[in-house]
Amino acid sequence: MKSVLGDRKAITLLLLPALIVYTLIMLVPVLWSFGLTFFSGSVLTGFEWNGIDNFTRLLSDPYVGDALVFTLKYAVLVTILQVVLGYGLALLYQFVLRRSSVLVRTLVFFPVVLPTVAIAILYQKIFQSAPNDGLVNELLVNVGLSSVDWLGSGTTAFVVIVVMDVWRSVGFYGVLVFSGLLDIPDEIVESARIDGAKTFSLFRHIILPMSLPILFASFIFSINGTIKVFDSVFALTGGGPGNSTTPLTLYMYRTAFQYSDFGYGSTIALLLTVMCLLVTLAIFRSSRRDNTV
Repeated sequence: MKSVLGDRKAITLLLLPALIVYTLIMLVPVLWSFGLTFFSGSVLTGFEWNGIDNFTRLLSDPYVGDALVFTLKYAVLVTILQVVLGYGLALLYQFVLRRSSVLVRTLVFFPVVLPTVAIAILYQKIFQSAPNDGLVNELLVNVGLSSVDWLGSGTTAFVVIVVMDVWRSVGFYGVLVFSGLLDIPDEIVESARIDGAKTFSLFRHIILPMSLPILFASFIFSINGTIKVFDSVFALTGGGPGNSTTPLTLYMYRTAFQYSDFGYGSTIALLLTVMCLLVTLAIFRSSRRDNTV
């Protein structure tokens, strides 16, 4: 084995199939999409060179501005809720429920494996307002409040989307952070308790600092996923009412595949890629700064 791993030709031969597949599936489409940003048209009508017109249009497109605001607002709020609630669940699993947390972890994780369309239909029924009130409106009426058309306005529809996506994904981040908490040695925690550390001091000075790496990883997973949100919004609201819940991914999809403007759709996709890259770099720089303090 050592002789094989020390042979550059053998290493190249072993890695070559994976590199070819990765290049064809990942790199070629990315480069092709970037090249389309300098063209207009579609496969059926043909492509025409337009230079940087797509980028100029991107800067002046009001729909892009609205979609960008929705995407950033959604990404920040859902990321914070996913990671914070997931961290709370992980602490519950590790330090309260301990070995009896298997059943709770399974139940909380279950929504992660459910189809997005099924979850969207469930939440449409829960927040339904007409012709029959759903569960939420029934509860509001029973306590003396009026029913709300949850999916009829952008503000309330945004609330429903956030609640749905946090509910379906918080179990994943609970398990993810829990796996990181398992690496904290029990001897350190017990020594701190023997030295008189109370619950808050133990969390602030030992548990939180030692769980920062997995928290940063969770933030990266979450923010990149929420910036690219598509399926849950498409299944629940379709981007409506109007364009009030349309993220950049859905606007890109409509531009490229409904309006057959592949060049401008690729430009929007490039904007999403740059956003994900900048956010990831910012989190990495933040984590490096914390590690050097």
